[in-house]
Amino acid sequence: MQFHPRSRARSTNPRVRSWATVKEAKALGFAGYKVGMTHLLINDTNKNSLTKGKDIFCPVTVVECPPLKTSSIVFYKNADKGTKIVGELFADSVDKELSAKVLDHKKKGQEVADFDFIRIQCYTQPKLTGIGKKQPDVFEVAVGGNKEQQLAYAKDKLGKEITINEVFKEGQMLDIHAITKAKGFQGARKKFGIRLRSHKSEKSIRNPGSLGAWRGQGHMMWRIAHAGKMGYHLRTEYNKWLVKIGNKPDEINVKGGYVNYGLVKNNYVLIKGSLTGVQKRLVRFTDPIRQKKVAFEPQITYTSLESKQGR
Repeated sequence: MQFHPRSRARSTNPRVRSWATVKEAKALGFAGYKVGMTHLLINDTNKNSLTKGKDIFCPVTVVECPPLKTSSIVFYKNADKGTKIVGELFADSVDKELSAKVLDHKKKGQEVADFDFIRIQCYTQPKLTGIGKKQPDVFEVAVGGNKEQQLAYAKDKLGKEITINEVFKEGQMLDIHAITKAKGFQGARKKFGIRLRSHKSEKSIRNPGSLGAWRGQGHMMWRIAHAGKMGYHLRTEYNKWLVKIGNKPDEINVKGGYVNYGLVKNNYVLIKGSLTGVQKRLVRFTDPIRQKKVAFEPQITYTSLESKQGR
């Protein structure tokens, strides 16, 4: 029940519900497209580690991060039940790929004086990648600092590009927001991890068995593990380690290209461990909201560029 309700996501564009509090005036999030995995050898510089000074194995996920562009500034005000939009200031022009998706950019909008905080509406540039997609993904990003700093930063970036180097730095922690892989219709054992019934059980082995009191109310209770569609959920992973921010794709492109993706053509990030979702899917990362670990900047001694084709 930790993830109840197990509802499927509305789209492949993950939403962010909570933002960290940062005093610096900057964008608090970024986005990229998942490429695949490789591995590094890094020199452990953590003074509290048992492997201090040694080269250790580090699996990483590659995320391609072409620059984001800002299309508008959204002004919010706190209300009795949440927040409400009180105004929006649009950029003078946006890419033609976005104009087919968002029509409000034709309006000029106006700046609002009475607001509590702002968000900047950004869109990706998948046309710069090799994933075969042109239509950008649109989402809002929070801005750090007080109201005056937020407004000054947003007006400076309106209609311009934001790169990954302006938002994050190597060695810090991130929160990852993504949509999991869809697995279709699955049984109760795979979906909920229930145990197999005895081989002497009647009818089936892999179902929940006799439900007894769980159906005494005249209907089947929702807590029962039942077969159904599995996956395609919005999930957030906290405190993922940002190992590297790179701007030279040749340093990370493997022989033959990444499986189901191809070659990296833009700026990229390496994040320790695996990430939610499949190749070519949008991944959003934000400043950590509950950071507990002490991050350090790694020293990479080897990057695997061997083929991932299994040959």
